[in-house]
Amino acid sequence: MAGGGNFLHRVISYVANELIVNGLANNPGFQRFAVRTSRRMEDISKMAEQKKREIADQIKDASKNFESFKNQ
Repeated sequence: MAGGGNFLHRVISYVANELIVNGLANNPGFQRFAVRTSRRMEDISKMAEQKKREIADQIKDASKNFESFKNQ
């Protein structure tokens, strides 16, 4: 009996998933939301990469300054 319930659950989940996915895929409002979100994530990734480079440069400069100070 448990196997039949599991099968029914999978069928219902599949049908619900198909309806939801197709409904969202064909919804212009959701498409705009997805595009805006994707662009924003790309922008955030670029900003994070830039900050990472800036911090790495600052650490490198601080290390050079420390070595120069230590050798005096």
